[in-house]
Amino acid sequence: MAFIYLRPWRVDLTARPGVPRLVALAALARTIVSALEAAGAPSPASIGLILADDAELAGLNATHMGKHGPTDVLSFPLLPTDSFPTHTGGPKRAVTVAAGARTSAGAAGAAGAAGFALPPGRRLHLGDIVVSVERAIDQAEAGRGGQTGDVRWSAADELRLLVTHGTLHVCGWDHADSADETAMRALEQRLLARG
Repeated sequence: MAFIYLRPWRVDLTARPGVPRLVALAALARTIVSALEAAGAPSPASIGLILADDAELAGLNATHMGKHGPTDVLSFPLLPTDSFPTHTGGPKRAVTVAAGARTSAGAAGAAGAAGFALPPGRRLHLGDIVVSVERAIDQAEAGRGGQTGDVRWSAADELRLLVTHGTLHVCGWDHADSADETAMRALEQRLLARG
């Protein structure tokens, strides 16, 4: 396991034995941090990324999603969606603010998410992302990448997209309807274009 600190974030990276390294771990950490910043995630915080294979994702997919076979990425958010700023691509919720009240989304989210004050020096953990590197390679080689199934690019680009996608899910983004999907895909493309 590697811990990469990109203030105010810590990214906990695990690459399972035998899983190809398509992208340097530091570059994947920067990819995650870009998505956390764009999503307005509370900080300081940590997030986990596990680079795995199809077999591990198939097991997780069956256990947690009730679906047979591997998938490319699964996210396990630990905070309620109201820990993040409201956005297209997120859950529909009412926002109420008392007259004259001023809060920062990160501060309000962190307090609401934890439900209690963390001990000094402790970070809030946002959740974990598990990606099948095997699936990323297969999708890229078959020209079925880009989350739309029709993008031809490198396996490294596909992996960066899956990591971005998983991070946004941890931060409350979703693609349940067409407007949410359009917003999420547009943000993913902007983040990937930044490198």
